Amino acid sequence: MRRSLPLWAEVALMPLINIVAAFLISGLVVLFIGESPLEALRLMMLGALGSAEGLAFTLYYTTNFIFTGLSVTLAYRAGLFNIGAEGQAYLGGLGAALVCLTFPNWPAFLLLPMAMIGAGLFGALWGMIPGWLLAKRGSHIVITTIMFNWIATSLMSYLLVNVLRAPGSMQPESPAFSKAALMPSLDGFLNVLGLRLSNSPLNASFLLALLAALYVWLLIWHTRLGYEIRTLGANPGAADYAGVPTTKIIIITMGLSGLMAAGLSLNEVLGVQHRLLLDFTSGYGFVGIAVALMGRAHPFGVVCAALLFGMLYQGGSELAFDQPKITRDMIVVIQGLVVLFAGALEGLWRKPLLASFNLLRPKSTQSGPER
Repeated sequence: MRRSLPLWAEVALMPLINIVAAFLISGLVVLFIGESPLEALRLMMLGALGSAEGLAFTLYYTTNFIFTGLSVTLAYRAGLFNIGAEGQAYLGGLGAALVCLTFPNWPAFLLLPMAMIGAGLFGALWGMIPGWLLAKRGSHIVITTIMFNWIATSLMSYLLVNVLRAPGSMQPESPAFSKAALMPSLDGFLNVLGLRLSNSPLNASFLLALLAALYVWLLIWHTRLGYEIRTLGANPGAADYAGVPTTKIIIITMGLSGLMAAGLSLNEVLGVQHRLLLDFTSGYGFVGIAVALMGRAHPFGVVCAALLFGMLYQGGSELAFDQPKITRDMIVVIQGLVVLFAGALEGLWRKPLLASFNLLRPKSTQSGPER
């Protein structure tokens, strides 16, 4: 009888082994350039979690990775590989900026929610178009979402240079938003916990990201739409035979995926930059692919993986500052190794691990009639 790993080993032990393997290889690289791997790990952890400022920056990065990881996760559950979170987040920022710049005198209780709605609508629309092309025209979802990333980048460059640029400025960025459009900071919340901070980038988008993860979990596993999404992802032929409206589900799923990606713009545009500018996505959309893979396309796993990458980003910056031999490029190598082991080589340890579990099982459960 064919054996598989226990659920806890599949969702927790396998990712942990992959992370340990990535850090061991990274440690050899650090040792090769003449630095202590243990000291580097200590400095990285202190930089990420050892101070109130470090923790705030870690959670700020984590927020971006939760949104983009959820974006990839939603599409993945429907059997779709969304590479377009970067472009969808870009359009989300444009939607938020248009609301803020068009209605600058609106009060905060009205302007901020409308800006969030604008971001969600633009991100969802930018995700639905590749979904429609797949469902109606048979276009490959990977190719179209990559193309739409480039279209979004070109569109944003044109608008920020020729249409939305602040008067008298040479920078490709919009005018600053009114204070009513700013995402509330979480400094006060952290101060209540005894973490004294001022002007940290951590804002209410972090709480929205956690709520988004809860929403995706409820949607995928506790609604009819979620059941149809999972059925489509597991077996498109069976889904079609069972009467699942596959065309509709593909378009809706990609729209929801774009909606999640737009959450990145809430954190960056409304929470930190307070204006629309080029490259505010900074590659977070592509890292979201690794976050979703490492998180096993489950919202809880995505939050954990996002926290890990947030620690790598913040801890890596501090490490590069404290140990000049370990440059920022070296930190990118470490991140790349985590992606490699979590993605392309995620099954490397599966067979040895499965063999170990089979040895530990009682003999009476190891053999039996084939079914």
